[in-house]
Amino acid sequence: MKPTLQLAATTTPDGKKLVLSRHDRDFYLSIDQYPLMNSREQESELELARLGCQGLQGRPNPHVLIGGLGMGFTLRQTLELLPEKAKVTVAELVPEVIVWNRDFLGDLTRHAWQDPRVVVKSCDVCDIIQSANGLFDAILLDVDHGPSSMTNAHNARLYQPAGLHAMMRALREEGCLAIWSVQGDVQFEKRLKREKLFFRVVRVPAFKSSKTRSRCIWLVARRKNEIVGN
Repeated sequence: MKPTLQLAATTTPDGKKLVLSRHDRDFYLSIDQYPLMNSREQESELELARLGCQGLQGRPNPHVLIGGLGMGFTLRQTLELLPEKAKVTVAELVPEVIVWNRDFLGDLTRHAWQDPRVVVKSCDVCDIIQSANGLFDAILLDVDHGPSSMTNAHNARLYQPAGLHAMMRALREEGCLAIWSVQGDVQFEKRLKREKLFFRVVRVPAFKSSKTRSRCIWLVARRKNEIVGN
Protein backbone atom coordinates (compact mmCIF):
# COMPACT_ATOMS: atom_id res chain seq x y z
CA MET A 1 0.00 0.00 0.00
CA LYS A 2 1.38 3.38 -1.01
CA PRO A 3 1.69 5.94 1.80
CA THR A 4 -0.03 9.31 1.97
CA LEU A 5 2.61 12.01 1.72
CA GLN A 6 2.27 15.53 3.09
CA LEU A 7 3.60 17.85 0.40
CA ALA A 8 3.08 21.23 2.03
CA ALA A 9 1.21 23.01 4.79
CA THR A 10 0.30 26.54 5.81
CA THR A 11 -1.89 28.44 8.23
CA THR A 12 -5.06 30.17 7.02
CA PRO A 13 -5.82 33.79 7.99
CA ASP A 14 -7.95 32.62 10.91
CA GLY A 15 -5.33 30.21 12.24
CA LYS A 16 -6.36 26.84 10.81
CA LYS A 17 -3.89 24.36 9.31
CA LEU A 18 -4.24 23.84 5.57
CA VAL A 19 -2.42 20.79 4.22
CA LEU A 20 -1.72 19.53 0.71
CA SER A 21 -1.18 15.75 0.55
CA ARG A 22 -0.72 13.12 -2.13
CA HIS A 23 -1.62 9.44 -2.24
CA ASP A 24 -0.52 7.67 -5.41
CA ARG A 25 -1.76 9.97 -8.21
CA ASP A 26 -4.39 11.76 -6.14
CA PHE A 27 -3.99 15.11 -4.35
CA TYR A 28 -5.89 16.19 -1.26
CA LEU A 29 -6.49 19.47 0.54
CA SER A 30 -7.53 19.34 4.18
CA ILE A 31 -8.08 21.93 6.85
CA ASP A 32 -7.49 21.02 10.47
CA GLN A 33 -7.54 17.38 9.26
CA TYR A 34 -11.01 17.84 7.70
CA PRO A 35 -11.14 16.94 3.96
CA LEU A 36 -11.62 20.05 1.86
CA MET A 37 -11.18 18.76 -1.70
CA ASN A 38 -9.38 16.12 -3.71
CA SER A 39 -8.33 15.80 -7.32
CA ARG A 40 -10.61 12.81 -7.98
CA GLU A 41 -13.78 14.76 -7.16
CA GLN A 42 -13.59 17.59 -9.67
CA GLU A 43 -16.90 17.32 -11.51
CA SER A 44 -18.75 19.92 -9.43
CA GLU A 45 -15.87 22.41 -9.87
CA LEU A 46 -16.12 21.88 -13.63
CA GLU A 47 -19.89 22.34 -13.49
CA LEU A 48 -19.44 25.63 -11.65
CA ALA A 49 -17.64 26.95 -14.72
CA ARG A 50 -20.06 25.39 -17.20
CA LEU A 51 -23.14 26.75 -15.48
CA GLY A 52 -21.65 30.13 -14.67
CA CYS A 53 -20.36 30.71 -18.20
CA GLN A 54 -23.26 29.28 -20.17
CA GLY A 55 -24.72 32.72 -20.84
CA LEU A 56 -21.49 34.13 -22.27
CA GLN A 57 -21.70 32.62 -25.74
CA GLY A 58 -21.36 35.29 -28.39
CA ARG A 59 -19.68 37.87 -26.18
CA PRO A 60 -16.36 38.71 -27.85
CA ASN A 61 -14.29 39.67 -24.79
CA PRO A 62 -16.00 38.53 -21.58
CA HIS A 63 -14.38 39.09 -18.21
CA VAL A 64 -14.89 36.41 -15.55
CA LEU A 65 -13.97 36.62 -11.87
CA ILE A 66 -13.20 33.37 -10.04
CA GLY A 67 -13.21 33.50 -6.26
CA GLY A 68 -10.98 30.69 -5.01
CA LEU A 69 -8.27 28.97 -7.05
CA GLY A 70 -8.39 25.59 -5.28
CA MET A 71 -6.69 23.00 -7.47
CA GLY A 72 -7.43 25.00 -10.62
CA PHE A 73 -10.20 22.86 -12.11
CA THR A 74 -12.76 25.67 -12.37
CA LEU A 75 -10.15 27.91 -13.97
CA ARG A 76 -9.19 25.32 -16.58
CA GLN A 77 -12.81 24.63 -17.53
CA THR A 78 -13.54 28.37 -17.72
CA LEU A 79 -10.66 28.88 -20.14
CA GLU A 80 -11.93 26.09 -22.36
CA LEU A 81 -15.30 27.82 -22.61
CA LEU A 82 -14.10 31.36 -23.31
CA PRO A 83 -12.85 33.03 -26.50
CA GLU A 84 -9.30 34.13 -27.21
CA LYS A 85 -9.87 37.72 -26.12
CA ALA A 86 -11.51 36.87 -22.81
CA LYS A 87 -10.04 37.77 -19.44
CA VAL A 88 -10.15 35.74 -16.24
CA THR A 89 -9.26 37.23 -12.87
CA VAL A 90 -8.67 34.74 -10.04
CA ALA A 91 -8.64 35.82 -6.39
CA GLU A 92 -7.03 33.40 -3.95
CA LEU A 93 -6.93 34.34 -0.28
CA VAL A 94 -4.14 31.92 0.73
CA PRO A 95 -0.95 32.74 -1.23
CA GLU A 96 0.50 29.27 -0.63
CA VAL A 97 -2.33 27.76 -2.67
CA ILE A 98 -1.07 29.69 -5.68
CA VAL A 99 2.44 28.35 -5.06
CA TRP A 100 1.10 24.79 -4.72
CA ASN A 101 -0.66 25.08 -8.07
CA ARG A 102 2.66 26.03 -9.60
CA ASP A 103 4.87 23.52 -7.80
CA PHE A 104 2.64 20.45 -7.35
CA LEU A 105 -0.73 20.68 -9.13
CA GLY A 106 0.07 22.13 -12.53
CA ASP A 107 -0.22 18.87 -14.46
CA LEU A 108 -3.83 18.46 -13.30
CA THR A 109 -4.95 21.50 -15.31
CA ARG A 110 -2.19 21.88 -17.90
CA HIS A 111 -0.87 24.82 -15.88
CA ALA A 112 -4.05 26.85 -16.40
CA TRP A 113 -2.73 29.84 -14.45
CA GLN A 114 -0.06 30.36 -17.15
CA ASP A 115 -2.67 31.10 -19.83
CA PRO A 116 -2.19 34.72 -21.06
CA ARG A 117 -5.88 35.43 -20.42
CA VAL A 118 -5.42 34.82 -16.69
CA VAL A 119 -4.47 37.17 -13.88
CA VAL A 120 -4.10 35.48 -10.47
CA LYS A 121 -4.20 37.78 -7.46
CA SER A 122 -3.28 36.82 -3.92
CA CYS A 123 -6.05 38.72 -2.19
CA ASP A 124 -9.50 38.54 -0.67
CA VAL A 125 -12.08 38.26 -3.44
CA CYS A 126 -14.22 40.67 -1.40
CA ASP A 127 -11.68 43.43 -2.10
CA ILE A 128 -12.01 42.95 -5.86
CA ILE A 129 -15.80 42.81 -5.66
CA GLN A 130 -16.05 45.96 -3.54
CA SER A 131 -13.89 47.97 -5.95
CA ALA A 132 -15.61 46.74 -9.14
CA ASN A 133 -18.61 48.35 -10.80
CA GLY A 134 -20.14 46.55 -13.76
CA LEU A 135 -16.79 44.98 -14.59
CA PHE A 136 -17.55 41.25 -14.83
CA ASP A 137 -19.74 39.17 -17.12
CA ALA A 138 -19.75 36.33 -14.60
CA ILE A 139 -18.55 35.68 -11.06
CA LEU A 140 -17.77 32.08 -10.12
CA LEU A 141 -17.55 31.77 -6.37
CA ASP A 142 -15.96 28.72 -4.75
CA VAL A 143 -15.10 30.04 -1.32
CA ASP A 144 -15.00 27.72 1.68
CA HIS A 145 -17.90 25.27 1.66
CA GLY A 146 -20.40 27.84 0.40
CA PRO A 147 -22.65 30.01 2.59
CA SER A 148 -21.56 27.91 5.56
CA SER A 149 -17.99 29.25 5.81
CA MET A 150 -15.33 26.95 7.22
CA THR A 151 -11.85 28.03 6.10
CA ASN A 152 -12.29 31.67 7.07
CA ALA A 153 -15.29 32.98 9.01
CA HIS A 154 -14.70 36.37 7.37
CA ASN A 155 -15.96 34.88 4.10
CA ALA A 156 -19.50 34.69 5.50
CA ARG A 157 -20.03 38.34 4.58
CA LEU A 158 -20.11 37.38 0.91
CA TYR A 159 -23.40 35.60 1.45
CA GLN A 160 -25.07 38.32 3.51
CA PRO A 161 -27.32 40.94 1.85
CA ALA A 162 -24.54 43.54 1.56
CA GLY A 163 -22.19 40.99 0.00
CA LEU A 164 -24.79 39.73 -2.44
CA HIS A 165 -25.61 43.23 -3.65
CA ALA A 166 -21.91 44.08 -3.91
CA MET A 167 -21.53 41.11 -6.26
CA MET A 168 -24.54 42.25 -8.28
CA ARG A 169 -22.95 45.71 -8.63
CA ALA A 170 -19.66 44.13 -9.71
CA LEU A 171 -21.48 42.36 -12.54
CA ARG A 172 -22.51 43.89 -15.81
CA GLU A 173 -26.24 44.36 -16.23
CA GLU A 174 -26.61 41.01 -17.98
CA GLY A 175 -24.11 39.24 -15.71
CA CYS A 176 -24.61 36.11 -13.61
CA LEU A 177 -23.24 34.91 -10.28
CA ALA A 178 -22.57 31.19 -9.74
CA ILE A 179 -21.97 29.94 -6.19
CA TRP A 180 -20.57 26.50 -5.32
CA SER A 181 -21.55 24.83 -2.07
CA VAL A 182 -20.95 21.44 -0.52
CA GLN A 183 -24.65 21.28 0.35
CA GLY A 184 -27.96 23.07 -0.05
CA ASP A 185 -28.94 25.92 2.25
CA VAL A 186 -32.62 26.79 2.71
CA GLN A 187 -31.85 29.87 4.80
CA PHE A 188 -29.57 31.22 2.09
CA GLU A 189 -32.29 30.73 -0.52
CA LYS A 190 -34.76 32.60 1.69
CA ARG A 191 -32.22 35.43 1.89
CA LEU A 192 -31.97 35.55 -1.91
CA LYS A 193 -35.74 35.82 -2.14
CA ARG A 194 -35.87 38.59 0.48
CA GLU A 195 -33.27 40.53 -1.51
CA LYS A 196 -35.43 40.13 -4.65
CA LEU A 197 -32.72 38.30 -6.55
CA PHE A 198 -33.58 35.66 -9.12
CA PHE A 199 -31.89 32.31 -8.70
CA ARG A 200 -31.84 28.69 -9.79
CA VAL A 201 -30.38 25.87 -7.74
CA VAL A 202 -28.68 22.96 -9.51
CA ARG A 203 -27.56 19.72 -7.89
CA VAL A 204 -24.44 18.34 -9.55
CA PRO A 205 -22.41 15.16 -8.87
CA ALA A 206 -19.23 15.42 -6.86
CA PHE A 207 -17.61 13.15 -9.45
CA LYS A 208 -18.88 11.67 -12.69
CA SER A 209 -19.68 8.18 -11.47
CA SER A 210 -21.37 9.33 -8.25
CA LYS A 211 -25.10 8.73 -7.89
CA THR A 212 -25.27 9.59 -4.19
CA ARG A 213 -22.72 12.34 -3.50
CA SER A 214 -23.74 15.70 -4.90
CA ARG A 215 -22.94 19.37 -4.57
CA CYS A 216 -25.06 22.49 -4.92
CA ILE A 217 -24.63 25.41 -7.33
CA TRP A 218 -26.76 28.53 -7.26
CA LEU A 219 -27.10 30.78 -10.28
CA VAL A 220 -28.06 34.29 -9.17
CA ALA A 221 -28.88 37.42 -11.16
CA ARG A 222 -30.81 40.66 -11.00
CA ARG A 223 -32.94 39.66 -13.96
CA LYS A 224 -34.63 36.33 -14.48
CA ASN A 225 -33.70 36.01 -18.16
CA GLU A 226 -29.98 36.11 -17.30
CA ILE A 227 -30.25 32.68 -15.67
CA VAL A 228 -30.09 30.05 -18.37
CA GLY A 229 -32.55 27.25 -17.68
CA ASN A 230 -35.20 29.37 -15.97
